[in-house]
Amino acid sequence: MSFYTSLSGLQGSQTELATISHNLANVGTNGFKRSRVEFGDVIASTTTKSPNQLIGSGSYVKSIRQQFAQGGLQQSQSSLDLAISGEGFFVVKPNPNTTELAFTRNGAFSVSADRFVVDSQGATVQVFPVDGSGTVVATGLDDTVSLRLPQTSGTPKATSAAKVSVNLSANASIPSADPRWTAASPYAFSRFDPNTYNYASSTVIYDSVGNPNTLTNYYVRETAPGGTNTNSTWKVYSFVGGQQISADPTQPTPPVALDMTFDSNGVLQTPAGPTQYATFTPPNAAPQDMTVDFSIATTQRPAAFSIIAQSQDGEPIGQLQGVTVDSSGLVKASFSNGTNQALGKVVLAQFANPQGLRQIGNSYWSVSGLSGDATPGQAGEGGYGNIMAGAIERSNVDITEELVGLIAAQRNFQANAKAIDTETQLSQTIINIRS
Repeated sequence: MSFYTSLSGLQGSQTELATISHNLANVGTNGFKRSRVEFGDVIASTTTKSPNQLIGSGSYVKSIRQQFAQGGLQQSQSSLDLAISGEGFFVVKPNPNTTELAFTRNGAFSVSADRFVVDSQGATVQVFPVDGSGTVVATGLDDTVSLRLPQTSGTPKATSAAKVSVNLSANASIPSADPRWTAASPYAFSRFDPNTYNYASSTVIYDSVGNPNTLTNYYVRETAPGGTNTNSTWKVYSFVGGQQISADPTQPTPPVALDMTFDSNGVLQTPAGPTQYATFTPPNAAPQDMTVDFSIATTQRPAAFSIIAQSQDGEPIGQLQGVTVDSSGLVKASFSNGTNQALGKVVLAQFANPQGLRQIGNSYWSVSGLSGDATPGQAGEGGYGNIMAGAIERSNVDITEELVGLIAAQRNFQANAKAIDTETQLSQTIINIRS
């Protein structure tokens, strides 16, 4: 009988050794929870057996109980690395084609090629849908959605009006009067030759699809005050990208340059208001009409050339620039056009009996009959804990504690093996007596 009693001890010690080995093997696994073996004693008792004469029949493994104590938090540089300070679980969907959910404490998330927020196994993070103000609009597990980062935000608006104010130096020379130009090589404006213009200014405008284009204006002095002439005249050649646009909407080709006139005090006389340019077509966009207003604050002073002010009314599409997650789990995306968008609130789940969850590997758990159904909630609510962005929860395995347990399990195994050896010797002695 003692053979089987000691054998049960050996089997229990083997189970404990295997459990401790599994714990030690996952010291570096994010979100891992250690397990502990719990034993029970085996007693064969009958109503006719005296309680003072009962002898146990060994031990058995009652359960391998998971320990959900908080693991240490390690800081990281990623805003999508999340840790739960509390008892909740992240909810992920391992397969987007099914409704099956898994639960994890491993918050090392990243962005997939199709812009879903996923863990290292490719499971998508689940969030509650929210409205524009970040208020949750549905709170059931069936209502959760996979978190996906939008690539753009907003609606593009083509520039229809631009304003450019510059100071053109009153001391500037007239490029066409430069003696280097001869009959054999006459003067002609070229945006590629700085000797053919005095100054250039650039303004970013937007086309119908929100792409930025550069409006470049080249300023060329035509005349200076002299004799009975007290005015100064300039020509402005305007280009959108590499395409010259005409300052006369009735004559798109060949493009016409804009004429500017200043009086003897450097005050702009013409144009007196916005100039309507001929329709032009940016690359890969719709035809565009635009006015440019040089009449506000443009001057001709002895000071150096300079841009006084410039503006335009177009709007680009916002490109994704960053993602943040606050302590309540609200995910917000920021875009290059200055807008922010609430994308969802990270779902946390609780269980009546977390120790009853079924381990399915990769720091995942699934619901079982022992755990009870998942109760979804939000960070900051009772018992769910808070979310910490830029941190990862490490394994809660204590190496020192596990090594001490490993030594104890080894001693238990050796003691049970010794008991079997002793029983073998006793049996052999009895057999030898009979012979």
